[in-house]
Amino acid sequence: MNDFSIFQTIFKQFITEQDICNVLQQYNYVDTARKFKVNDLVDFFASSAILRWKSFRHGCDVLESVNFSTVSKKAKSIPFGVFKDLFLLALSRCNRKIRRTLHLPKPLLSVDSTTITFGENRLKWAVFHGKRSGIKLHIALKNSTQMPERVEETIALTHDSLMLEKLLDPDSILVADRAYFKIKRSDEFLVAKQSFVIRLKTNIETYRPKSLKRLPQEGSNVTADYTCLVGTEQNRSSYRQRIVEFTDYEGKNIRVITNLYSIDAETIAQIYKARWAIEAFFKWLKQQMNLATIFGNSPNAVYNQLYAVLLTYVILNGIYKVLSVCVKFKKLSLLQFTRNLFAKNLPLEWMYYLEEAINNFMVKYG
Repeated sequence: MNDFSIFQTIFKQFITEQDICNVLQQYNYVDTARKFKVNDLVDFFASSAILRWKSFRHGCDVLESVNFSTVSKKAKSIPFGVFKDLFLLALSRCNRKIRRTLHLPKPLLSVDSTTITFGENRLKWAVFHGKRSGIKLHIALKNSTQMPERVEETIALTHDSLMLEKLLDPDSILVADRAYFKIKRSDEFLVAKQSFVIRLKTNIETYRPKSLKRLPQEGSNVTADYTCLVGTEQNRSSYRQRIVEFTDYEGKNIRVITNLYSIDAETIAQIYKARWAIEAFFKWLKQQMNLATIFGNSPNAVYNQLYAVLLTYVILNGIYKVLSVCVKFKKLSLLQFTRNLFAKNLPLEWMYYLEEAINNFMVKYG
């Protein structure tokens, strides 16, 4: 039994062979292979994320049962929408609600992107700056569950702001960095009642500011709280917007724009700081799930692997969330749980609930 076998058992509870067949039918993909089928490619990419293989050849050398060219051709031939739909299916089964630390009217949704770059000749269909090529994953992450809500894939040259509309959720508070700010967009969000907290660009001017009444809080890092019009005379917002200014842990001044008026300024500052959860998420994927090591060169091969990484993360995090609620004594972080799971060194209490969850067919909890 190898270190991945326990996870394979869990994985097959979330994504069954029938699930894969159903998705393939939607894309009219007929799997004619006799030895290395789509199910095997899903297992291969999940294994590469967990065991951090360096290439198709590396993975095949470990498995000693399939030629790397067979795997490479398979990854290239399957429409990446197949793996994206499998990821979304697992997400729908794993996305449980957990208790929020902030008492807010809506859950937080942090939006950002991560770029993976390569040499200029690696991905000729995804030319980036200089002698590089690259792709992007644009993700909306629900802070309360640390699960991606929406994901879009593009080449690296695509500007983050262009993808925001595809990541929105009217039932959440959008939290984003200044790359996503547009004066027109802030007006549109106000009309559409899309809650948001977005950092202002440093060159954005404010016009006719009017301070809001607020109760001072001891130790507060908020330096200003007011409404105003934003932009210059040539390009100015149609509606007054709320601006909150505060200092970060380095003493740097930060301005955020928001349409939340029923929440105090200190909480607005906390909401923006919570955006760092998505930075930690990207870091975790790259360091622990092998996200930055891409094997293939074609769009299908590249995006199939990326969605397989996300699929693997969702299942790992999903099972961790379920077990952590049950465990009373030996608490583990997601990283500790992952490392102990693959080292076959989970505490007895965790193993007990893991076996119970597998026996009860994990997809039923979603």
